[in-house]
Amino acid sequence: MKYRKKPVVIEALQYDGTDENFYDLMKFTEGNLFWEKELGCPLVETLEGNMTVSDGDYVIKGVKGEFYPCKPDIFEMTYDKIPEYKITSGVIDSSIVYI
Repeated sequence: MKYRKKPVVIEALQYDGTDENFYDLMKFTEGNLFWEKELGCPLVETLEGNMTVSDGDYVIKGVKGEFYPCKPDIFEMTYDKIPEYKITSGVIDSSIVYI
């Protein structure tokens, strides 16, 4: 039997190894990300336990509010960027911001 994954919109942020990006990820993960001194990399708290986040990995917020890392090649095969439209005064702004 074959199955197709249901279309779901997720939020994600890519880790680039910079301090500023690390703090952005801390905010994004609502405090579920911390720096592991011995490993020298961030760890994100997931439903399966703490997982390392390497440079280039995406941290995904799942459908139940959980967080987990995803390698960039898998992320790019699985997800497409979607346009986010801004509505101002009842008019859709023509500029498109990609998340």
